[in-house]
Amino acid sequence: MAERSDRAPARWRRPFLRWLDGVEAGWAVPLLIACFVVIWTLYLAIAYAGGGLHPDTLEAWTLGRHFAWGYHKHPPLSGWIAAAWTSVFPLSDWSLQLMAMANAGLALVFVDRIARQFVTGHRRVLVLLLLMLTPVYQFHAQRFNANSVLLAIWPLATWCFLRAFETRAWSWAIAAGCTTALAMVGKYYSIFLVASLAFAALAHPARRAYFSSASPWISVVVGLAVLSPHIHWLATTGASTFTYALAHANGNLATSLHEVRNFLLGLAAAMSISAVIWLLIAGPRLRQFPADFAAMSPGLRLLFYVAIGTIVLPLLTSLVMGTDLPSLWALQGLFLFAILVVCGTSYRIERFHTVNVTMIVAGAALAAVLVAAPIHAVHRNNHGYEEGRNFYVQAASELTRQWREVTGEPLSAVSGDDALAFATAFYSPDHPYYARPFAHQYTWGLPRRTTLDRGWAALCFQGQEHCNRWLEWVSARGGRFVRREFTVQASLWGRLGVSREVIVLMALPQASPAPSAADDFSASRRGTH
Repeated sequence: MAERSDRAPARWRRPFLRWLDGVEAGWAVPLLIACFVVIWTLYLAIAYAGGGLHPDTLEAWTLGRHFAWGYHKHPPLSGWIAAAWTSVFPLSDWSLQLMAMANAGLALVFVDRIARQFVTGHRRVLVLLLLMLTPVYQFHAQRFNANSVLLAIWPLATWCFLRAFETRAWSWAIAAGCTTALAMVGKYYSIFLVASLAFAALAHPARRAYFSSASPWISVVVGLAVLSPHIHWLATTGASTFTYALAHANGNLATSLHEVRNFLLGLAAAMSISAVIWLLIAGPRLRQFPADFAAMSPGLRLLFYVAIGTIVLPLLTSLVMGTDLPSLWALQGLFLFAILVVCGTSYRIERFHTVNVTMIVAGAALAAVLVAAPIHAVHRNNHGYEEGRNFYVQAASELTRQWREVTGEPLSAVSGDDALAFATAFYSPDHPYYARPFAHQYTWGLPRRTTLDRGWAALCFQGQEHCNRWLEWVSARGGRFVRREFTVQASLWGRLGVSREVIVLMALPQASPAPSAADDFSASRRGTH
């Protein structure tokens, strides 16, 4: 049927075949990726219309508000990107949702750059379509953080390494060093990519030619040079990012085995739909797999070693050190398996199958936008999110209004519950700074005296016992404090939804009038917003 369809395609297939004809002309793949970014940005805009941005995205933006070579919780790349993006685009939900999906689209661009080293025509498209059938480039990507920022960096670094290994040209060696360093300042988990690249080079039959050239040593020197500002920051600030990362290494053999099992199951689940689609495409031709594997080209064999390293090395580390190992930490490496499967086949893949997969991808995207997104938005409006995303905009606006009512000045600093504090910094028209240093993010200490003197506010949801106890403790230290309580209610397309109580503690700036008895901490005001 597939061969017959390729010879005499149905009328509805012909526009898709003309599109596939444009792959080597250079316009078909960019069109596919652009449509992917637009459609899934639209999905995010609809699905989260009644809720704010994910706290991880707001945290990345908060980090990037002041440039530094490192931050106390995560390496700096996600903050840098968020800062660069918002220096051009407005501070709005759609803007950062577009940023997240543009990052996913850029990842697919670099995946295609690798795939075109081995295949041409519609098989390049098939690699991308199989990845689009995973949840990685939509739902994982929308939480723009230290994990999802690697979606684009890992394939870029892998591509540069592949070219450096094959050509041994100094330009590609420099590119490989720069991009692997960039991966490291994205998240330290990228050490497994760097180690996998080294393992692949050592395991490859052409290792002697590569290591006897200047290419690997140029990459090492350039990579260390690019990393040196961050290394200096680590050396002079106590390396708190390492401390945060090592906090995940607190298990034993039993917990590690559990983590390893869940890690493998999570990756298998992420690729399950694509795997089933590929089984249907290959059919009985899967019997050729051993022969195809034996005849794998040198470049694909290099990628195979990289892929194995990105899975095996984290597993071994988890077993030895007892580290946590969520599968989402490795999702950015799944592109390697899609490339190996599609590009490693020796048999012809009919365009009939690529058109069918295109229809599946397009149908799933349209169903997500037209059906799933509105249902998700309505459900969340009625039932809320655990982190309270429905209330971010309302809480930030009401806190700002009440702060100006009391002080007559813009709000300059905010803390409390991290998600609410990040959201207030982003959504408040005053854009106050997050006042708790990330080095002490989880210690719940007393704000600096200078912070309190300039004016500061903290907010918690009612029921967050630890946060609420902290507000009580801070207020007991003495000072010009005002406590307020108000109700915020979700709203979606004119329909009111779930509501929640917010507790606010405001430290008045020194220049403000002293609080009245009605505004004293012992008193409480309730309002509705």
